[in-house]
Amino acid sequence: MKTKTEFSTFIKNFETTLHHLFHEERDIDQLSLKRGLPSDILEKIMYTKPLSVAIPTEYGGRGGHVKECLELLSAASYESLSLSLTFGINIALFLEPISKYAEASVKPGIFNRFMENQNMGGLMITEPDFGSDALNMKTFSKENELDYTIKGSKHWQGLTGMADYWLIAARKKMDNGDLSRDVDFFIADNSKEKQHIIVEEIYDNAGLYMIPYGLNSLNLEIPKKQRLIPETTGIKMMLDILHRSRLQFPGMGAGFIKRMLDEATQYCKSRQVGAGNLLAMDQVQFQLSRIQSAFTISSAMCLRSAEISGLEHNLATNGLEANSMKTVVTDLMHESAQILTQLSGASGYRMSHIGGRGIMDSRPFQIFEGSNEMLYSQISEMVTRAMKKKKTPNLLAYLSSLELTAEASGYFKKELNFTISSTLTQRKLVDLGRIIARIVSVGYVLDLGSKGFRKDLIDNSILMVQQEVSGLFSYFHFENATKIIEDYSSNSTWSKFA
Repeated sequence: MKTKTEFSTFIKNFETTLHHLFHEERDIDQLSLKRGLPSDILEKIMYTKPLSVAIPTEYGGRGGHVKECLELLSAASYESLSLSLTFGINIALFLEPISKYAEASVKPGIFNRFMENQNMGGLMITEPDFGSDALNMKTFSKENELDYTIKGSKHWQGLTGMADYWLIAARKKMDNGDLSRDVDFFIADNSKEKQHIIVEEIYDNAGLYMIPYGLNSLNLEIPKKQRLIPETTGIKMMLDILHRSRLQFPGMGAGFIKRMLDEATQYCKSRQVGAGNLLAMDQVQFQLSRIQSAFTISSAMCLRSAEISGLEHNLATNGLEANSMKTVVTDLMHESAQILTQLSGASGYRMSHIGGRGIMDSRPFQIFEGSNEMLYSQISEMVTRAMKKKKTPNLLAYLSSLELTAEASGYFKKELNFTISSTLTQRKLVDLGRIIARIVSVGYVLDLGSKGFRKDLIDNSILMVQQEVSGLFSYFHFENATKIIEDYSSNSTWSKFA
């Protein structure tokens, strides 16, 4: 029996391969300007068997350890956010659901093709008319004697036209023609004629050029054994899958943010301004400290995710943590790219520059798998509902009693000590969600510090979040009920008054 390579050796080999392919054999800055990834480069990357981290040992994989998955995503995103997302889609949205919910009889064939033939898989939920409103999707399944008929349209799936397998979400069509409120998931093998998905259009996505997105048409016949088996309901299975995926965003974020920090620091050291370099300037120190704080927070999130998001856990009810991690780390990714681009001056404003490219590549992370505004609103709703249930109207009192925020809330006593209004507008829910998510993040940072992570990075990060939260509270308490003036053209042409 072949002995499994030590992970330290495995990840080092993976990092060395990426560096050679992207900096010696080819130029990643130029590769990133073109659609897709050259097949010879992808083949050499996949030869290292990166997706083995998410495959159980009984099928030849490394065992699906969250720590290893996050480290792989981090190593990939240091070089290419597109490549890391490609792996993230495969791991969190296909391989892990297969490991947990697929029938035992279908697993060997799928995992073998991933291990030996470098296959890939993705997830289809989003539809043209139902983006975040997934529970109203119109793609339906109809049970036959031997299989299921699946019909519908899906779009904006990463790896469109590229994946060999797809997990497809659909609602059961009832005898009266109505669609069930619950959701089922089916495995489609794109190599089989009756399971082949038609790509109607490839989209011109503005960032993440390496990943194809598009519009897919479904008219499939899926064998019964290729339906995922939920533990309770399909909706809870979907939440478990999506929450686990959101808890892996820090893996992609940590490597990307580290690259932004390294690039920005190196540039500011080398860029001479007058008698000194950029690094000597106070405002530059502040900006770099922002990215360094983001690095610390994303690292803390990775630690927490490694502890709680293994397949042995059902994450359907972990919305507060999943939403907090996804929103905060993606905000930090985009901000870090913005800072690097700003510090780099004119050279940063190029798609061939990692900063300019990073702005476009990181922006969709704030939108897909639930836009951040929607998730922030959900965070507030979860907390305010729980406060009402506990009859604890004071935000400080409630967050101090919640294990997730008990220690962190002590750093925000002055700001948190107020009574939440019984009715908050949607914009206020979003504002409050931003605040709560950052306090949750401080809890992760404090836990990371207690494990031995260097104290100066911990202290700086907490100070940065305190400053940000102070500003967010000012925003939250400011009364602003402005609405769009739809017929604004009348009496609003400035030149008439010149």
